[in-house]
Amino acid sequence: MSVIGWWTGYSVPGYIGFINADAIGWNHVYVIMAGFIGLMALATLYVKEPDSDREQRQDAATRHYLAQGYSGLRAWLAVTVVEPFAEFFRRNGVKVALTLLLFVFLFKLGEAFLGRMSIVFYKDVGFTNEQIGYYSKLMGWGLTVIYTLIGSYINLRFGVIKGLFIGGVAMASSNLMFAWLAIVGPDEHLLVGAILVDNFTSAFATIAFVSFLTFLTGRAFSATQYALLASLGNLGRTTVASFSGMMVDWLDSWSTFFVITALMVIPGLVMLIYIGRQFRRSPSQNAQEAKHCLDSRRD
Repeated sequence: MSVIGWWTGYSVPGYIGFINADAIGWNHVYVIMAGFIGLMALATLYVKEPDSDREQRQDAATRHYLAQGYSGLRAWLAVTVVEPFAEFFRRNGVKVALTLLLFVFLFKLGEAFLGRMSIVFYKDVGFTNEQIGYYSKLMGWGLTVIYTLIGSYINLRFGVIKGLFIGGVAMASSNLMFAWLAIVGPDEHLLVGAILVDNFTSAFATIAFVSFLTFLTGRAFSATQYALLASLGNLGRTTVASFSGMMVDWLDSWSTFFVITALMVIPGLVMLIYIGRQFRRSPSQNAQEAKHCLDSRRD
């Protein structure tokens, strides 16, 4: 439901913007976008916090630091700033923890490169704002909602690790569809096919990725750890992927660019195989919980 909500906010206003951009101008489009954001901000005032034992666990951690001779301020800083990092490394071990962090950073990097340049690519190939708005935003949103529900079932049925691996291979395949579109040109039928494949793979991989990040967090520091992991996952999109335009200019070939973005998933898949093996070998209770969550029910 979280993924569906995010894509609804991303795609529906985007569709409204694209179909009205030429008629009312981008200034008015952004005023409409601001209205959407304002409504969502008001809605959060009526959302209640879920029941959790997080506060009790954090209180126990605070008492531990106070018993060690920490002052009240130092104990608070230790629990809120230091402990979320320390607990993550203690629970997974330094080697596995570093591999997990690197995997989170790299897994969706190729998709981030494609996403940064998709609209530029559509325009460069020759599609209109109306075509981009309808196919990429509105139709893409509806497909994503359906595919997210399907992807959720598949990940529950076969396990998150397998879901991530399948999603990574599928993401690479969808990038190759855009390479094909770059060679053929502004063919609407091929565009629809590329968007069908891309939305399925994006939804499938995102569901597995969000589930994986949720699993990696400890109960006492779930909010902090999830925020840090999610931010790390977006870091590639906001930093490294910002060079995607320079990369396209340097290559001077959209098809080559998309092939390279497809190959970017390989390091993440290699690390995913290692991570899956480590979870299965570790004798700790957390690893046993990991194995239970990540393994296929069929296993």
